[in-house]
Amino acid sequence: MTTVESLRTPGAMRDAERWTAHNYHPLPVVVAEAEGAWVTDVDGRRYLDCLSGYSALNFGHRHPGLIAAAHAQLDRLTLTSRAFVHDQFADFCHELAELCGKELVLPMNTGAEAVETAIKVARKWGYQVKGVPAEQATIVVAEGNFHGRTTTIVSFSTDPEARNDFGPYTPGFRIVPYGDLAAIAAAIDDTTVAVLLEPIQGEQGVVVPPAGYLPGVRELCTQQNVLFVADEIQSGLGRTGETFACDHEGVRPDMYLLGKALGGGIVPVSAVAADKNVLGVLRPGEHGSTFGGNPLACAVGTEVVRLLRTGEFQTRSAELGAHLHSALRGLLGQGLVAVRGRGLWAGIDIDPSLMTGRQACERLAERGVLAKDTHGSTIRLAPPLMIEADEVDWAIEQLTAVLR
Repeated sequence: MTTVESLRTPGAMRDAERWTAHNYHPLPVVVAEAEGAWVTDVDGRRYLDCLSGYSALNFGHRHPGLIAAAHAQLDRLTLTSRAFVHDQFADFCHELAELCGKELVLPMNTGAEAVETAIKVARKWGYQVKGVPAEQATIVVAEGNFHGRTTTIVSFSTDPEARNDFGPYTPGFRIVPYGDLAAIAAAIDDTTVAVLLEPIQGEQGVVVPPAGYLPGVRELCTQQNVLFVADEIQSGLGRTGETFACDHEGVRPDMYLLGKALGGGIVPVSAVAADKNVLGVLRPGEHGSTFGGNPLACAVGTEVVRLLRTGEFQTRSAELGAHLHSALRGLLGQGLVAVRGRGLWAGIDIDPSLMTGRQACERLAERGVLAKDTHGSTIRLAPPLMIEADEVDWAIEQLTAVLR
């Protein structure tokens, strides 16, 4: 019989709190094992993972094909650095480029690295191709964005928690309201080299822009000779029911920024995909990453691309996502005040008079469901794309019970 005194979770949480800088405020769950859509904590309690590592686990925990690819590569070669070429590199870049419909891929490690890469590429493209005067390049971004946490990226964040006390800030960015096409048009001038947007804003609460917004951005960028950079790090690779969130409106950006799910929940992998006239501005020595495009990452990333080529995960996300959103809309007026999202990705706003988002997530965890709050009373739901319909229903049952 398990007693409170025999539980390992409280001690593990205390140790983590003692030895870790407080850059996160995790729920009191200490995960020890995982498979598929479920995780098990150090005390043997199981939870349905409805966060999926912020979409890093689109294919679930320990997907057999991805684990096999990693195991096979671990027995052969794990790291060379980009000082040499390894036998997994070309296949990964080729297959990812074809998935994106682009000519070139530049592998990196984290999403923030992909964003930083895009900023550098866009600026150099602006100077060398567009003819922007030196040191004057500007990039248009949106309010409510979340592109990472480097000092340059937080310079154009509008989230005080991400930005405050980390200045001085990097210049060269113009912030406009998200979803406002006229504001983007007004912000573009001869110095503008790129418009950098999330097709769906994840950290902001899974905010979907108005219909026609992304095609309008594409048209504006084409007319004004500006690069359209789509940050699909969370929204891409099947999460929304299409390979990319931009696909819902038939839009092709000049640069895709990818990450999270690209590593299959095993290793950090990110990438920038674009045509030669964009990524081709880089020359040896101008940009790099010791671990970017390493053999283990490429082996796993190639298998991720092959899983996506089947279309199975995009279809599951679309079908189960419709089921999820229908059930969530049924809770409007019964504790929920708003539901947003696409595919197996939802942002829900809880009536703030009932509880905060943090309190809701704590109560969900007590009932065996893991989710993450953001911005007050908002919760994000992003279960693995291999979740089953009855598991979605069970999660909704737990949410319903929490809201009562």
